[in-house]
Amino acid sequence: MKAKKTDVSHKLKVARGQLDGILKMVDENRYCVDISNQLLATQALLKSANQEIMQAHIRSCVAEALQTDKPNPKLEEALSLLEKMSN
Repeated sequence: MKAKKTDVSHKLKVARGQLDGILKMVDENRYCVDISNQLLATQALLKSANQEIMQAHIRSCVAEALQTDKPNPKLEEALSLLEKMSN
């Protein structure tokens, strides 16, 4: 992985903590909108971590692959992931 591991790891650990909090909210039968807001915040954090990883991948692995004359599966792989991220 070419992304800055400490940044990605921090975001994922915060998301894990948020998920634990959401599970507690569900167990405590908290207000639905509050739970939903926390879920949205967690999704945003996971999306941010994924974007960071993909940006680093494109800047390094895909850029290196583009410098060769060989067929480029890394480019297709990155494009496929970007399409999934937009859905």
